[in-house]
Amino acid sequence: MADNRDQVSVERVIAAPPEKIFELLADPASHQKIDGSGTVRDAKGDTSRLALGSIFGMSMKMGLPYTTENEVVAFEDGRCIAWQTTIGLFGRKKIFGGRIWRYDLEPVESGTRVRETWDISLEKVKALVRPAAKKTAKSMEQTLERIDQLLTG
Repeated sequence: MADNRDQVSVERVIAAPPEKIFELLADPASHQKIDGSGTVRDAKGDTSRLALGSIFGMSMKMGLPYTTENEVVAFEDGRCIAWQTTIGLFGRKKIFGGRIWRYDLEPVESGTRVRETWDISLEKVKALVRPAAKKTAKSMEQTLERIDQLLTG
């Protein structure tokens, strides 16, 4: 069972249909445009539309540059997408990470309720990332704001 400190979620209603929002989320090349943390640089490798089981890389920078490998672990077209992120160092894959980034889209009268969740229940070293929860929540709020601005102006 996941510790409740292992998940952080934020929500925002965006005046756009779920399909339009989902297309941004399912396009790894768009992630830099919507990232509210300022750490995403660009997609690496296959940047085709994501699907269940897709693996995509992302160039990142938080102080120092690094690369993540992400595997889509949940996918319901127009409704839900989630990927698990791992980080390798020194030529070894998946040394750190395991966090899951999830987006749930729910149609509502005024558009779409978008819920972003950061789930570290499968994180390899939770003690290293758990202190980032508050900052991560703020970054996720900024991500949802960026999505809103991109789609509704």
